[in-house]
Amino acid sequence: MCGIVGFVNFEKDITNSKNILINMNNTLSKRGPDEEGYYINNHVALAHKRLIVIDPEGGKQPMSASSNQSVSIDKPKTNMLINYNSNFIISYNGQIYNTNELRKTLEENDFTFDTHSDTEVLLKSYIFYGNDVVKHLNGIFSFAIWNSSKEELFVARDHFGVKPFFYTIIDNSFIFASEIKALFEYPGVEKILDSQGISELFGIGPAHTPRYNYI
Repeated sequence: MCGIVGFVNFEKDITNSKNILINMNNTLSKRGPDEEGYYINNHVALAHKRLIVIDPEGGKQPMSASSNQSVSIDKPKTNMLINYNSNFIISYNGQIYNTNELRKTLEENDFTFDTHSDTEVLLKSYIFYGNDVVKHLNGIFSFAIWNSSKEELFVARDHFGVKPFFYTIIDNSFIFASEIKALFEYPGVEKILDSQGISELFGIGPAHTPRYNYI
């Protein structure tokens, strides 16, 4: 199943916030019992819990790639990356059904691949298409991609929310996760219940409408 968590803050250095990131990620252990991975830089923190299905070694996350298309994958089960120098970092949960078609298009445009995972295809599709990448995806997905050169975070989920993406904003921090309980591990995030949330939960849960992503 896998799961993602993370947060970004452009107003302060969050390099020393790894314990917060670990606590958030630990709430998703049932989604990804096989591996965990972490990336922390000055303004962004990303984490991943993995259920291994395809390419055990090549599919480790967070995955990084530079603009020259090289991919860096760390081997240890716990993959803590701090101040890692790479242009693009991805934490992703989902399945891209048109992976082969995307790979073919990218190869025709001189991209090369080091793994068999759809994570690498998705990451390099973002490098190729930019923010329009979601227009080319057929699948179920939830992901965050950090562009370290521009210091930009791009996040997306599939249109029906099959792969959930919950987020909130507090004290200049944008915090997100595959499950809402992970958000409560971030200092200052409180549990607030309202009629809209109850309706979403019992009406269409575990999916939710696009207008109710912010708690």
